Amino acid sequence: MLNNIEIKNFGPLNDIVWNNLSGINLVIGPNDSGKTFLLKTLYSAMRTLEDYKRGDERKKVAEILAEKLYWTFQPEKIGDLVTKGTDNTPLSCNITFDHQKFCYEFGKNTSQRISSIENNVNPRSSNSIFFPAKEVLSLDSIILKSRERDKTFGFDDTYLDLARALRSSSKGNRLESEFAQVHQNIEKILGGKVEYDEASGRWQFKKGNQKFSIGVTAEGIKNIAILDNLLTARYLDKESIIFIDEPESALHPVAISQLLDIVALLSEYGIQFFLASHSYFVVKKLFLLAQGLSIPVISANQGEWQYADLKNEMPANPIIDESIRLYKEEVELALQ
Repeated sequence: MLNNIEIKNFGPLNDIVWNNLSGINLVIGPNDSGKTFLLKTLYSAMRTLEDYKRGDERKKVAEILAEKLYWTFQPEKIGDLVTKGTDNTPLSCNITFDHQKFCYEFGKNTSQRISSIENNVNPRSSNSIFFPAKEVLSLDSIILKSRERDKTFGFDDTYLDLARALRSSSKGNRLESEFAQVHQNIEKILGGKVEYDEASGRWQFKKGNQKFSIGVTAEGIKNIAILDNLLTARYLDKESIIFIDEPESALHPVAISQLLDIVALLSEYGIQFFLASHSYFVVKKLFLLAQGLSIPVISANQGEWQYADLKNEMPANPIIDESIRLYKEEVELALQ
């Protein structure tokens, strides 16, 4: 798994040093604080390591990384990712994966070629995946067309990689899942399952003998169904890393709690999670789960990043502050 992260001058991430990562890791903070940016930074690094030397791939790791950064963040040139106002200080990203280093840096004038890079990580056969805040099932054909045929910006690589993974998981023989208990728990939450219909070329939600268009299916159900599909088809395995941006998206608080129970169970099997959230329910549920396991958290609070472990403490953050403020307001109204 990812063990340690050090990021400097990477867009809104001025200076992050996050050590002793665990099976579940949480990023919290207000809008535009850099939560999604951090997840995409880590995802780009992991997908680079997974594409490097896979199959007949002969590109150098620096080439793969430059392309991944370009299509994930979609700047005019990758040098635009360097934090503005830093003069000539370069962007740098250093991660430790399975206690081996992968690090790179480049300046604001960099166009395509990353010259300073070091990779000591062994080639990977497992897959990482990124779950964007917006659902993908009803858009997968549009995503694939815009990126694979038209080669245009719009849907970044987090969407493209997920759409491709879903299409690959919908074909061929489905193997028996290693995660049988998780699969059963997910089916209970969904009350059915999502399947790809080859005849129509569309995803459908199947409940008993009834089939429903994916367009009229709740978005929360779609996101949980995506996880189930990738697990069942073994696109994801026990050494995968899953990045989820806003796990609370379109989910009822009860479903949020159920989803995070599944996340906790999968982390016990070996899958590592990075979650970015601004939901009180996500933070509170993980705080309760952390009574039995380590959940490192990084919190953006008033322009500074603070670090803690939910098994020991809840870091100061605007999510909890606002929930306390609303509670006090409710008490004052009740006493009037």
